[in-house]
Amino acid sequence: MQPIVIVDYGAGNLRSVQKAFEHLGHQAVFTSDPADLRNAPAIVFPGQGASPPAMAALERDGMADAVREAVADGTPFFGVCLGLQLLLEHSEEGSVDCLGIVPGTVRRFFETHVGDGLKVPHMGWNSVKLRGQHPVFEGVPENSYFYFVHSYYAEPSEDSWVAGTTTYGLEFTSVVARNNLVATQFHPEKSGNVGLKLYDNFVKRLVLARVQ
Repeated sequence: MQPIVIVDYGAGNLRSVQKAFEHLGHQAVFTSDPADLRNAPAIVFPGQGASPPAMAALERDGMADAVREAVADGTPFFGVCLGLQLLLEHSEEGSVDCLGIVPGTVRRFFETHVGDGLKVPHMGWNSVKLRGQHPVFEGVPENSYFYFVHSYYAEPSEDSWVAGTTTYGLEFTSVVARNNLVATQFHPEKSGNVGLKLYDNFVKRLVLARVQ
């Protein structure tokens, strides 16, 4: 199998994501070339940074349309943190239009929202309540804990996209999924063995099932 392609948009936790896949025995490479995305067996969109410069880089390099086309073609796609948020239509972070793959808006956490002395950004370990079943979460116990670092959260306008939720003062969407697309607000590569399980399932349950 050709290497998994990690989207390089000038920011993001690229190396740690690559190391996580390599630890599992799966090759992964970086790219900012739209042609690589169109030919990729699978795409990982890592998360770090802010929505406005990330979208500006994606549009400038022709990567935004390449991501949209790959998802529409059914290429297995895993988004992480900002890589989840940019899938939506619009973000309150800089009031920027995003990729528009998932209907909805990215909202900002405010300390008045979360209350109870909870701080923004939401940083640290928190549990995820799954909705339904998705191959990427096969063998992952309900209410497993994952590592979060974010000040914004996705609010899909279609509930059918919501595959997992987390409570931090308010209940928010922490996983979106449909068919070969899955994206998490938390960082699997920072979430120990249970996080690595998601990446391994992504390859074994989605990627290999498609290329074989």
